[in-house]
Amino acid sequence: MATVAIAVTDGMLHFELSLAYEVFGPPADAVKVPWYEVAVCGPEGVRIGNFRLSPDHGLDRLRHADTVIVPGWSDIDVDPPTELVDAVREAHEAGARVASLCTGAFVLAAAGLLDGKRATTHWAHTRELAARYPKVDVDPDVLYLDNGRVLTSAGKAAAMDLCLHIVRLDHGSSVANAVARRLVVPPHRDGGQSQYVTTPVPSPAHHPLAELFPWILARLDQPLTVEDLARQARMSSRHLGRHFKSATGTTPLQWLLTQRLRRAQELLEISDDSVDTIAEATGMGTATTLRRHFNRTVGVPPDTYRRTFRA
Repeated sequence: MATVAIAVTDGMLHFELSLAYEVFGPPADAVKVPWYEVAVCGPEGVRIGNFRLSPDHGLDRLRHADTVIVPGWSDIDVDPPTELVDAVREAHEAGARVASLCTGAFVLAAAGLLDGKRATTHWAHTRELAARYPKVDVDPDVLYLDNGRVLTSAGKAAAMDLCLHIVRLDHGSSVANAVARRLVVPPHRDGGQSQYVTTPVPSPAHHPLAELFPWILARLDQPLTVEDLARQARMSSRHLGRHFKSATGTTPLQWLLTQRLRRAQELLEISDDSVDTIAEATGMGTATTLRRHFNRTVGVPPDTYRRTFRA
C-alpha cells in the first residue's frame, strides 16, 4: 500500500489540505484496487485558519512516504518554516514524489526542488515566485505541471486536477474517473489548459455549449469537424472557438482529441478489445493514428498502458 503524506504546518490553506485528504483518503465504492494510506504530518497543534489540527505524525514521517503533498501556503510574504522546507527536501532525497498545491510551490522552491524546472502556482502569485526564485521556470498559464517526481499545480480547482492526475498515474483513468464521480468534479482537465478559464464546469442553464459537450461525448466514434460542432451548436466556427476557449481553456479540436484519448484509456483498462477496435470506437481511425497520439500524450504505447493497468 502506497503512503501519501500531507505536510502541514501553521499557515497552510485548509481548502487544499481538505481536498488532498478527500482524494487520497477513503476511496469510492467503485474503486477495487489497493488504495493509499494517508498520513497527516506536522508539528503538534497546527493552526490552519480558524482551526486547530493535531497531525498523526511529525514532519520526520515525510521521508518514509511514497508521495508527499504540500498544500497551499497562506502568507507568501514570509519564508516557509525551515523545518518544513528541510523535511520536504529530505523526503525527495529519500525517493518520494513531491507535489505542491497552489502556493505550496513556494515551499518546494525554497527546498531547491524546482531549480531548473518548469513550475506553476496560483496565477496571482506567479510573478512573486519567479522574482524570489529566479532559477525556477515559472509558467503562469497552466493548471499543473508534472516533472516526474516533482509536480506543481495552480490554485483551488487546479489542485484537484493535479490530485486526480496522480491517481490516474498510479491506478489508471477509470479509477481516477470513479474518484472524480464521487467528488462530483470533472475528471478530464489536462495540465496544459489555461488557468484563465471563466467557466471550468459549464452549467446546463447558463453556458451556450452545455448541450454540445454531452453530444460530442456520445459521438466520439465519429469523424467530427469544427464545422460539425459549430452546426450542432448553431453558431459560427469562430464564435464556437471563442466559447470553447472561455469554457475549457483550449480549442475545440484539442478538447475533442483529449476526450478521444481519455476514452481510449478507459477501453484499454476495462475491455479486451484490440487496439484497432478501440481506434475505431474513439474516432481515431486506425491503430497507427491512435498509437501516435497516445504515445505522444500519455507517454507510453497503448499496449504498455493496458499491461500496466490491467495487472
